[in-house]
Amino acid sequence: SPPGLLLLTSVLLHVKEDRASPTRLVCDNRLIQKYIVEAKDMEKRVGQCQALPALSCPAVLPLVDFTFQQWKSKSNETKRREILCDLALLVGAAAGAQGQVSNECGARQLSQLYRHANSFFLLLQTFSWEAGHWEPSCSPHSTEQTHVTSIFLTYRQLVQGKLRFFFYDLAKVLCK
Repeated sequence: SPPGLLLLTSVLLHVKEDRASPTRLVCDNRLIQKYIVEAKDMEKRVGQCQALPALSCPAVLPLVDFTFQQWKSKSNETKRREILCDLALLVGAAAGAQGQVSNECGARQLSQLYRHANSFFLLLQTFSWEAGHWEPSCSPHSTEQTHVTSIFLTYRQLVQGKLRFFFYDLAKVLCK
């Protein structure tokens, strides 16, 4: 759908070719604000879907809350890896829920969330401050939820919290 394609296109267009860093995405605060609004809209729209069933196979979701003091003490690479772990769980939860939700409204919203979360996941894999690639061997703190709306709440909290602050921290380095 156009919104997911728009996110991926804007991400890819704003990746600097020489260093593979998402300079414009990070330096233009309006873009992260746009993604926060989109996350809120997706959460609102899925809440309006009629008769969403409970998930028979619970979604494993990351616990994305954090204290600002703890966050500030981490390196950008540690923050990136933590967000990658959170996004990996979210992408998996959205994919798993898609197979369980036959409701057209819910399925459409899950598909959109999957594309958005996966776009951020792919973006964050494109740059690193340490040698080596990200390995999907992380074990973030997680919880199991049977409500589809929990996936959207977690995604919004991640975008509004860790991702926004991470981009803010990157902006200090990349946007001179």
